[in-house]
Order: sequence, then structure tokens, then C-alpha cells
Amino acid sequence: MQTPTLLLGQTLSFAQNPFHTQLSEAVRHNTQGGVLISEGKIQQVGDGATLQAAHPDAQVMDYGDRLICAGFVDAHVHYPQTGIIASWGKRLIDWLNSYTFPEEMRFGERPYADQMAQTYLDLTTRHGVTTMASFCTSHPESVDALFTAAQARGQRVVAGKTCMDRNAPEGLRDTAQSAYDESKALIDRWHGVDRLCYAITPRFSPTSTPEQLDALGALWAGHPDCLMQTHLSEQTDEIAWVADLFPTARDYLDTYEQFGLLGERGLYGHAIHLEPRERARLKEIGAGLVHCPTSNTFIGSGLFDMAGLMQEGHRIGLASDTGGGSSFSMLRTMASAYEVAQLRHHPLHPAQLMWLATSGSARALHMDDKIGNLLPGMEADLVVLDLASTPEIAQRTNRAKTFWEALFPTIMMGDDRAIAATWINGRQV
Repeated sequence: MQTPTLLLGQTLSFAQNPFHTQLSEAVRHNTQGGVLISEGKIQQVGDGATLQAAHPDAQVMDYGDRLICAGFVDAHVHYPQTGIIASWGKRLIDWLNSYTFPEEMRFGERPYADQMAQTYLDLTTRHGVTTMASFCTSHPESVDALFTAAQARGQRVVAGKTCMDRNAPEGLRDTAQSAYDESKALIDRWHGVDRLCYAITPRFSPTSTPEQLDALGALWAGHPDCLMQTHLSEQTDEIAWVADLFPTARDYLDTYEQFGLLGERGLYGHAIHLEPRERARLKEIGAGLVHCPTSNTFIGSGLFDMAGLMQEGHRIGLASDTGGGSSFSMLRTMASAYEVAQLRHHPLHPAQLMWLATSGSARALHMDDKIGNLLPGMEADLVVLDLASTPEIAQRTNRAKTFWEALFPTIMMGDDRAIAATWINGRQV
């Protein structure tokens, strides 16, 4: 039996969704808490002194007044776009053609894919991100590279080969058959191995023919425990393009639904400009919607209706959407989500922002029984936040009269300097 480790500090966990439950019932905050971990799992969460007395043999890591919470879960990213993050001034289609597709062409070379996978995981670990759902490229090598790197780190990661058989450069296009065959081979190789999960991944309807979408729908039907990730209703000109390409579809969502690509384990990134039928159908199915605020503002896509969709009862996660998103930081992503919600006249409470970046995203990925919270039995993926990481933040935090007032400046102004420690699978990294 491994010697347990006891982390001491402030602790934050969730008993309920703070969008639907009063904070006093939804949130558990302990100013002098403790988290006991062993064998990669959280064993106990509670009062720090009590846990220390009960486990005198435990190795103690005392973080003082720093905040221990679940590691951040980024529900929609493109790790192959790491090198082109913050590329200047394009709408979605131009951005793909000018920056994304040329960079993704390079991932057919395994050494380059390995290098970028390591770089991406290094960068995100610095920002306290412990799990992400990533699009890879159309090259199976890009999937192998990310899963190999994540497996070596003991990290829980979702990923899949991006499938495109039209409206993309020749070096990135596959076919309906090769998309099916290569995705199935990757599922057989990686899905459910250690902490790895496969996501069947059509990029979006405009880059897949009906034949490819149908093939991927059949693949999902044969592997229903996989996730399926794609894009939905990101920009208005994209929606018009979809309507031209699929003239018989009722709406954008129908281009997935008619081919078996609408399901509870589906992840639909962006979902900004949804029609009433789409909203109702997504809610009925219980699908996951992923809010990508830094990307939506950086590329000029629009403002996600967090308040309305959450009130309707949707399953919603939060994501950086790197590299369309302009930061690897989930703190910056939370700050952007707050700003977008302000523009829609529904400001988000710090508890809601933290829930979205941890439990909410884990729930969208159907992993909230494993990650995204500080509870006994959960996997020990943790982040420790320094709530006074810079002079600017410290001078504001020193004036705080409540815990939330002390946390909010770190959400709005924090970066990797606020990440005092990241723990993955019970190990500080």
C-alpha cells in the first residue's frame, strides 16, 4: 500500500450544480481543509487537522492558504494548433485555410506530432489543466502521439482522428472508408486503455460528405461507449455554408442527426447560433454543449447563451478551444466566459465559473464520476491556486471580505503564475 499524501490548504468542492442550487447547498469550502490521496485516488476530504491526526503516517504537503480544487477540464481543444495560437485577424473559414490546415499537414510526420504533443501537455500542465478533449489531425500518427504522451504521464485524455473528405487540402483529406477504418483501428488500440478515451471526430459537416458522416455514424453505433466530438453553429456564414451543402436538412444539427451523429455522448463545440428546434433536440438527447468564449470572441463568432441554455437544463462544459482560442489557461477562459455573460446581461458567479471549468466540463465528458471534483473515490487530479500570485492580484485579494471576493481576482487576472501545483493521477507534476 502506497504511503498516503495529505494536502493541506483551503479546499473547494461541489455538492450540486451552482447554476441550479443555492451556493450554501452547492459549494463546500473549507478554509483549513485537507485532501488525502493514495494510489492515484482521493481517499478522504475534510478538516485538515482532523485528517492529519487520523493519518500520522501520511506525507504532508502544506499549501497554507492556497486553494486546492479539482484539476481543470478543457472540453474542446485542437492540440495540433498549439503552434499557431494567436494568429492574426481571420474569420473561421479564412483562419482554417490560412493557418490551421497548413499546420495540420505537418502532423503526418510522427516526430513532429510527438514534439507538439509533448509541448501541448507541458503548457497545459503549467496552467493546471489535467484533462482535455482534443481534436487531432486526419493523420493517425497525430492520435498515437497524443495518447502515447498522455499515457506516459498517467493522464486522462480524450482524443480522436479528425475526419475530412472534402473542402480541405489534399494532404488532409481522407475518405469515408479510410475515416471509418483508421478511426476503428485507433479505437481498438487506445479506447479504454489506462486513462484514455476515444472520441469519433468529424471536424464539422462542411468538411465531410454525407457518405463520410454516415460511415462515422455507423462507427459510433458500433462503439457507443466512445464519445463523439464536432463543431456546431459557430458562425453565421458557416451556418449558411452548411445550408448550401445540405439543402434538405432542417438545420445544422440535422446534418449530424440524420447520419446517427446526435447522441447523449456527443460533444458539440460552440453551439452559439442555435435554432429553437436544435435547442430542444439537444436537450431531449442530453448532449453536451461546449462553450469556447476566448475563441468565440477572438474569431468574432458570437456570444454563447449560457443563462438561457443552462436554464433549459443543458449539459454544458467550458473550453479554451486552442488554437482558435487565444489562451491555454482555464482561468483566462473563465474570465472570458464572465465577460461574454456580462454582454448578455447575465453575470456569472465565481462558483459557477469554477464549476464549469471542473465539474461541468467533466459532466459534459461523462466523466464526472471520475474527475472534476474533490470527493472520496475520485481520481486525484488536482490544482492548487495561489490567490495572491501577482502584486496586482494580491493587493485586491487583501481587501476581500469573503472567499468569493478573494477568488474572483485570480479568475479575472490570473495566469500560470497562479498555479502553485498541478497533480495528475495522484502525482505532483
